[in-house]
Amino acid sequence: MKIQKNQIKGLSLHMIKRILLLCFFATLSLLVAGCQEKPQPDDRLQEYVDLWNKGKFDSMFSDYVNSSTKETFKKEDFVTRYKDIYKDLEVKDVKVSFEKPDKEVEWDKETKAEFPMTISFQTLAGEVSYEKEITLTKEKKDEDENWFVAWEPSFILPEMEKGDKVGVDSISAKRGEILDRNQQPLAINGEAFELGIVPKEFNDGDLDKLSKLIDLSSESIQSKLDQSWVKPEFFVPIKKIALSERPLALEVIELGGLYSKRVPAREYPYGEATAHLTGYIGKLTAEKLEKLKDKGYTAQSLMGLSGAEEVYEDQLRGKDGKQIYLKKQESEDLVTVVEQPVEDGKNISLTIDAEMQKKIYEQMKDEAGTAAALNPQTGEALALVSTPAYDPNEFVLGISSEKYKKLADDPTKPLRNRIPLAYSPGSTMKGITASVGLKSGKLDPNKIYDIQGKTWKKDESWGNYKVVRVFANESKVDLESALKFSDNIYFARVGMEMGTDTFIAGLKDFGFGEDIPFSYPMYKSQVSNDGKISKEVQLADSAFGQGEILMSIVHLASAYGGIINDGNMMKPRLLMDEEQEVWKKDLLTKEQADMMKTNLRKVVTEGIAGKASVEGKAIAGKTGTAEIKSEQGTTGTENGLFVSYDQNDPSMVLAMLLEDVQDAGGSTHTVQVAKKFYDSWK
Repeated sequence: MKIQKNQIKGLSLHMIKRILLLCFFATLSLLVAGCQEKPQPDDRLQEYVDLWNKGKFDSMFSDYVNSSTKETFKKEDFVTRYKDIYKDLEVKDVKVSFEKPDKEVEWDKETKAEFPMTISFQTLAGEVSYEKEITLTKEKKDEDENWFVAWEPSFILPEMEKGDKVGVDSISAKRGEILDRNQQPLAINGEAFELGIVPKEFNDGDLDKLSKLIDLSSESIQSKLDQSWVKPEFFVPIKKIALSERPLALEVIELGGLYSKRVPAREYPYGEATAHLTGYIGKLTAEKLEKLKDKGYTAQSLMGLSGAEEVYEDQLRGKDGKQIYLKKQESEDLVTVVEQPVEDGKNISLTIDAEMQKKIYEQMKDEAGTAAALNPQTGEALALVSTPAYDPNEFVLGISSEKYKKLADDPTKPLRNRIPLAYSPGSTMKGITASVGLKSGKLDPNKIYDIQGKTWKKDESWGNYKVVRVFANESKVDLESALKFSDNIYFARVGMEMGTDTFIAGLKDFGFGEDIPFSYPMYKSQVSNDGKISKEVQLADSAFGQGEILMSIVHLASAYGGIINDGNMMKPRLLMDEEQEVWKKDLLTKEQADMMKTNLRKVVTEGIAGKASVEGKAIAGKTGTAEIKSEQGTTGTENGLFVSYDQNDPSMVLAMLLEDVQDAGGSTHTVQVAKKFYDSWK
């Protein structure tokens, strides 16, 4: 700008400053424009990769994909393809990265840039990780020059091309089987008969007859035939039945339009005898599925719903195999993207002797009760029985609502699993009380108590409460005679002399109040509802097995196992591969244990359990009657107990409890049921 002198004279100082300032900014703008960097491909790619890692597919396509790609793929195809595939394959943890060149490149002179890229992510079938070369091309848009990505479908999945279809295959894992100690099957992957109707061949007049044959209501059968997918020529599954019911299957298929076929099914060969022990498998409820969906369960999954099937679900279940593949457009070829191999569930062997379990069940099946047979030397559970029972095969194959209601309404409660429950031990507690007294030194086995009559109370502070004994013919009572004739008064007095602290401490030594270390869950045994004994009457009652004392049948068998095993109580175990371990040691000295064993034998040979005598066996044990009533002087129900073993073969102690025996002879009835087992066993 050229300014004449005479012009300057006419300008004010303010105007001169303004002109100079405008000149400065004009010059600065020219300098900045000349120094501004042009877009670099690596910076553009980094922005694109960041969007990819965040799942911003719309922006990836709109702002970063080159014109050639947009001519080949519509935005909807690009965005929808990414979103659908990532969703269907459960893609997560997407990690995309690329390598920049080792040396500087003058990108303004280039029209194309290539970078090695690594793509990885997790899918429902495992990790996918691969390398690709990505190309960026220089293009001009709206007078601006920039770099854009040349995209192809293989950026979604390796080797994917336009027109390829993505598929997923699932290979079901075989559930592990449950076997007994001798490898006899308790729960196996067997077969069942599936009965079905071909509608066009079926005579509606046979509906009622079929209903009676298969114990399924006519309405239930008709509802299956009315399903939307059914066509006249289709086989419509109606009911599954066990292979053992082959005669029924043959009778059913004599009806027109009825057919049967073999299908895979979980099978429980011992049926009711092991029902509560094994439990059964079935589909998950919606609530349970919601909690377990992150562990791979689906609406079609079967899982253990009770018993060992539930307890050992993680070992038995296995892991389904999955394969993600590409179906090529121009051929039948399948290209595997990633594959998760199937992992079948593990077989487990229980310590149970299935034939012993069956024998005990056969003697108890008409009663309500429970029994546990344990090896005192090893802690192995040889039998765990709950009666009455149900057939787990019916639950697996699809029990009818009518049959289930009948079981649920049965007053003997066959659906109740009594194995883990805690019951009053009654007079079987006396063997434990005696052991606690002997170990503490506060019970002299030779001390004779002078007991007159059938009742006793300490003094008038007990009010109307009295301890009552069954037999009054013994007036001079020591430990031996007290065990032989199950003398409540003797043990009440022993408990009083022992004192609350010693008694409770001794019971804790026997495992009362703590979790039973058994893989099959059990209720804890308790001294009382609050773990304390605050009154003398409660101490007296507890010492002979009444009060609030509760024990599970497994713990009762274990406790007597500790006496039989010279004072060492073994940890109960149900799995063959569990290590043998002492749970409680030094409960008695060897001499004290031998004395207790001698007395337990005399309970049978000279005392109240004489009906347990079995030819060829030296049965020893202790009876118990637990009275279930609201208060003294009233009538109630009785549970009869008998803990026994054969001293000629002390490798098994059997604890048995039968409910409601008051009209059947009390604990004597339980003794007789146990005798029947011993008579039939080997």
